[in-house]
Amino acid sequence: MNELKIAWDRDGVACLRGLLSPAQIADATEAYEWTRDNRGPGFTTMGGDDRSWQDLSNPASYAAYDGMLRRSPIAPLLAELWGGPVWYMYEQIFHKEATENFTPWHQDTPYMPVAGAHHAVCWISLDPVSRAATLEYCLGSHRGPVYNGTSFKPGDPTDPFYRTGDLPRMPDVQADRASWNIDGWATEPGDVVLFHPSVLHGGGAPGPQGRRRTLTLRFFGEDATYQARPGRTAAPNVPGLHDNLRDGDPFRHPMFPQLA
Repeated sequence: MNELKIAWDRDGVACLRGLLSPAQIADATEAYEWTRDNRGPGFTTMGGDDRSWQDLSNPASYAAYDGMLRRSPIAPLLAELWGGPVWYMYEQIFHKEATENFTPWHQDTPYMPVAGAHHAVCWISLDPVSRAATLEYCLGSHRGPVYNGTSFKPGDPTDPFYRTGDLPRMPDVQADRASWNIDGWATEPGDVVLFHPSVLHGGGAPGPQGRRRTLTLRFFGEDATYQARPGRTAAPNVPGLHDNLRDGDPFRHPMFPQLA
C-alpha cells in the first residue's frame, strides 16, 4: 500500500497486477455485458465508427452493478489509500474492435461537476492489451491545470468542449510527446489501472486484428466537492444533482452508494 500511495501522489496512476480474482473478472464481464445490452442515453460511437463505441452513466446500472461493486476489492483498497469512506459514482464501457481509432488525449475531470484529490477511475480491460494498444498517461499531470475538455472533433484534438468559461485549451500532447512523461502498461484480465481523472490520457487503438472491451468504474471520497462547469457535463446522469448542489458543497447524492 505504501508504494501505491507514493505512485498515486507522484504520478496519479498505477497498474495493479492481478487485483481481480477469476470470479471478480466474471463479475466485471457481466457488468460490461449488461451495459452493452442495455444502451443508455450516453451511448455514442467514436467518430461515427461503429467498431468503436462507448456508453456511460445509465441510471439503471446502479441496481445492475450493485452486487459486483460490493464483491469487488476496489472500494476497500481506495478506503485504505485515502483513509476514509468511498462512494461509487458511475460506470463507462468502451468497445474497440478491428480499428486504428485513437482516443485523443484528454482529462476526465472537465466532463464531470466534481473536484478533489479523492477521486479515481478504475480501468478494467477484459481482453489482453499490448503495450502498443494500451491507454497511455502523462504521469503527474493531475497536479497541473484542469483543461477544457476536447470535443473529440476529427482532425482537431484540442477543439474545446466548452465554448465559454476560463478553462485553458487542451494541449496537443500527441504532437509534443517529448514534453510529457508518458507511460502505459500491457495488461491481462484481472489487472486494474487506477488513475485520477485529472491525469491526461489517450490512445488505446487495438489495430486491425485486435479487440479491447473495457469496463471503467468511477469512485470518490470524502474530500470530493461539487464544481460547476461552463456548460452541461457528460456525467453522472442522476436526477436532481445539479439542482441541489452549489460550488464547494460536498459531492453527495442518494444514488451514489457508499461502499466502504
